[in-house]
Amino acid sequence: MSLHIDAGFDGGNIRVLSVDGDRVELEIVRDHQSDFFQWFFFRVAGARGRSLTFRILNAGQSAYPMGWPDYRVRASVDRATWRMTDTRYTDGVLEWQWQGDGDLAWFAYFAPYTMEMHHALVARTALRSGVTHRQLGTTLDGQSIDYFRIGSGAKQVWLYGRQHPGESMTEWWMDGALEWLTSDAATGLLDKATVHVVPNMNPDGTRRGHLRTNAAGVNLNREWNAPSAERSPEVLCVRDEMDRTGVHFAIDVHGDEAIPANFIAGYEGIPSWSEDHGAKFYAFGDRLAAHTPDFQVGRGYEKASAGNANLSMSTNQLAERFGAVSVTLEMPFKDHYPNPDPEFGWSAERSRRLGVSCLEVLAEMIDDI
Repeated sequence: MSLHIDAGFDGGNIRVLSVDGDRVELEIVRDHQSDFFQWFFFRVAGARGRSLTFRILNAGQSAYPMGWPDYRVRASVDRATWRMTDTRYTDGVLEWQWQGDGDLAWFAYFAPYTMEMHHALVARTALRSGVTHRQLGTTLDGQSIDYFRIGSGAKQVWLYGRQHPGESMTEWWMDGALEWLTSDAATGLLDKATVHVVPNMNPDGTRRGHLRTNAAGVNLNREWNAPSAERSPEVLCVRDEMDRTGVHFAIDVHGDEAIPANFIAGYEGIPSWSEDHGAKFYAFGDRLAAHTPDFQVGRGYEKASAGNANLSMSTNQLAERFGAVSVTLEMPFKDHYPNPDPEFGWSAERSRRLGVSCLEVLAEMIDDI
């Protein structure tokens, strides 16, 4: 049976360089009008009875090559369950073998959350009691920026994610968070807070199979000081809505290529930084680490020095603009090494559960925000 490899679908990304028997050489396609690339997602047909070797030859030139050591490719035969498969990274080449029982197999950088999945999430959430849906704006490709408002409390909480579309774990997090927010468990939080949710900030990059940018090749998380309709309409419409509502607490949900742990980053270098303001951010991290073994505070990014925060990044912008307790949450493409899973690694389901854990902790401390 002939071997067929394609990525011509929602969120797909790969280019076939050669097929020599059971050896397949590939490269990841760059984001449109950008040098970023790392996300891949493709299908293999005709795999039954073959022992296949896949080699991504340009892995060493990707945006974050430091992320490949100890990383393992996610594989699926049903597009529902994604397991890690043994992977090697040597001399700039990412390589793995596959010997499956079926005709079809899918491979991805992380369990995908496609735009069709996003639309299903939006549809079922919009039908829940107490939920208001609006389209805040339109992307450069003509897709909607979906927004939910849930609750009636005075504290204004914003949850937004997937500014970088290849970080698909972020929308799995949103999936879990929205399920919790529309359940009876959220009543206490929603009596005290109004929660605003943008589950996908970058629909164009998601559908195009980008790692980090929108349809114009723009990194949305470097647009928050001066977004524009021409470059970053996604950020413009969301920030405008934030200006209307105000922000007391915010989580910007991301994935990190290199660090094998869940962690948060804050706003230490903003001009208006104070110890009292920062203490609320640190308290959230400490309480989350005590709440779930799937979070820790030991690993993370280096803190910005005084006055050197990049205000084009959303967490810094919201902390400075609104005085918000503003959190960047990072999840791994590898595994959460403090609490590893040898079969699935950091996974879609664990991302969903972390979304719930974050909101449970927020509910406990909302009075102090």
